Amino acid sequence: MANTKSAAKRARQTLKRTLRNRSALARLRTMQKGAGLKESSSADEIGALISAIDKAAKRGIIHANAANRRKARLNRALAKAK
Repeated sequence: MANTKSAAKRARQTLKRTLRNRSALARLRTMQKGAGLKESSSADEIGALISAIDKAAKRGIIHANAANRRKARLNRALAKAK
């Protein structure tokens, strides 16, 4: 339990952010399962996934280096498929 008003507010903010970030991560994972793992995925699906990864990194949901690593793997898979 928080001892001060400011600590209680920070706890409430953390809860809201955690829920928002969790839903964004779940969306990313779902998109990766759809586009990243299949060989039959289209360039549009992979492009949408790369865009979603960029947005998540911009908002601090995933680390910038993790986003770059994921995008590099997707681009390599896309080049290999062509």
